[in-house]
Amino acid sequence: MTSIDESVRTVSRAEDTTISYTVDGPVGGSTWVYIHGWGCRRTDFAPAAAYLPATDRVISVDLAGHGDSTSARTDWTMAEFARDVAAVLDAESVARCVVVGHSMGGAVALELARLRPDTVTQVVGLDSFHYLGLYPAIEDTAARGLLQAFEDDFSAGVRSLVVMGSVPDTDPAFGETVFAKMSSVAPAVGVGALAEMLRWDMDEALAAVPHPVSTLAVRGLLDPAAPERYGDRIDFVVHELGSHHFLLEQPAETAKLLLAARTTA
Repeated sequence: MTSIDESVRTVSRAEDTTISYTVDGPVGGSTWVYIHGWGCRRTDFAPAAAYLPATDRVISVDLAGHGDSTSARTDWTMAEFARDVAAVLDAESVARCVVVGHSMGGAVALELARLRPDTVTQVVGLDSFHYLGLYPAIEDTAARGLLQAFEDDFSAGVRSLVVMGSVPDTDPAFGETVFAKMSSVAPAVGVGALAEMLRWDMDEALAAVPHPVSTLAVRGLLDPAAPERYGDRIDFVVHELGSHHFLLEQPAETAKLLLAARTTA
C-alpha cells in the first residue's frame, strides 16, 4: 500500500493561476497522475491511492478553480486544464505516466495525452467517456438549454448531476456529501467548465491519441450505445462498485481495477 503524504506543492501559470497538487511514492516508481472530475478535487483519489503498490508514485492535481487551485482565467477548456496538469508534470520531471481521469477528468486526460504523447503511456477513465449526452460535442441548442439551467439555479443544476450519477442503492448521506463538495465550486468556474465540456469533441481527441484508452464504467450508468460506438477504441471495464463516485465508495476495489487495467509500466 502507498503511504499518503498530504503535503501540498504548487506550480504557477499565467492569469494568476496557481495549481496545487500532491506527490506520494518514490521518484523512480511507476507514476500515476490523477485528474478529478467537474466540481471535485484531488483528494478524491487518496483513498484508492492508498491501495496502490508502495513502489508506485501518485501525483494528484487540483485543476484551476477547483480544490486548492486558484485562477483569474476565463478559459475553462479541456485543453487549458490539460496544460495545468502538464505544468505539474514538468515541475516534477515526469518522464512516463498512466493518467487516470474521473468523469470530466477523462476528457482532460485525453487532451493531456494529445499534448504530451511521449509522456503519457495510457489513459484510464473512471466512469468517463460513455455519457453520450455529454460527449462527443452536442448541438449548441441542447447545450444552451443545459447551461441555462445552471445559470438560473446553480445549486439545483449540481443536484441534478448528483442524482444522474447515483444508482438505486446509493447512500443518501453519501450523495449529500458529494453534493456539498460539487456545489462549492464557484458558479463561474462550474458553468464555464461545463460549457467547454459540452463543446469538447471526444471523437477528434480519440483520433489524435494513439495510446491505450480504457474506462471503469458503472454498469447502472453505462449507456449501452457507448460500447457499440467506441468499443473498438476504448476498453470498457464494467463494474458494480457503486455510483459515479465509486472511487470514494469502494477505494480498495477501485485500486484493484486500476492495477488490472494498467497495460504499461
